[in-house]
Amino acid sequence: KNWIDTVQWHLEDIIRNPNIEPVSALEIKRRIDASNQKRTDLVEQIDDAVLSLFKGVKLQSYARLNTEGPAWAIDRFSILALKLYHMQVEANRENNSESLQAKNQMKLSVLQEQEQDLTTAVDHLIEDLAMGRRISKVYRQMKMYN
Repeated sequence: KNWIDTVQWHLEDIIRNPNIEPVSALEIKRRIDASNQKRTDLVEQIDDAVLSLFKGVKLQSYARLNTEGPAWAIDRFSILALKLYHMQVEANRENNSESLQAKNQMKLSVLQEQEQDLTTAVDHLIEDLAMGRRISKVYRQMKMYN
């Protein structure tokens, strides 16, 4: 899952180049679409596997439905890890001005807070699923990138 996201991150960087040749852009766009399909399929497989662990859990009468499965949070972790890595590089880039380094450091702090919040939320979701306090389903995306 992380490898798919990493490769796609770099493909998207390439396609953003304003000087890219149209034929190359189209080839890369098709690779991105294929990658998105793999990513979506894999997230659904992860949800299938994770949620199967909670099949025998007795639901509490007050159990609430979650709007997404745990795997989409895992997907956000993967993207967030890429953002954190690249923002860390930018925050420590020595040839940036002090003001740009400070701006990037502030962005890095926001991303780190988001990571902590996401960690807490996923921990709570898994705990709630295990205790029957939350209901989750695999929501099929029905993406048709291909």
